[in-house]
Amino acid sequence: MARIKLPTVLRPHVGGSAVVEVEGRTVGEVFTALVERYPSLEPQLGGDGGLPVFVNVFLDDEDIRYLDGLDTPVDDDAEITILPAVAGG
Repeated sequence: MARIKLPTVLRPHVGGSAVVEVEGRTVGEVFTALVERYPSLEPQLGGDGGLPVFVNVFLDDEDIRYLDGLDTPVDDDAEITILPAVAGG
């Protein structure tokens, strides 16, 4: 199972957990399983099947935008980190 590390802002949607585990062969499948288990996350993670530009996703410290995006393969022991983008000055 992939371990998903969640930022503080998303933790209320998963009962306060900092890390949850779900199965999936790709990042997209992991996100689908995550949203099926925690439906209130869907709007936060781009409910239209894509990721919003203000959400950064890392697979084992690699930005998935520079890999295969949501089609990036995920190993059973993978760690996925979701980070909201920060802007401002």
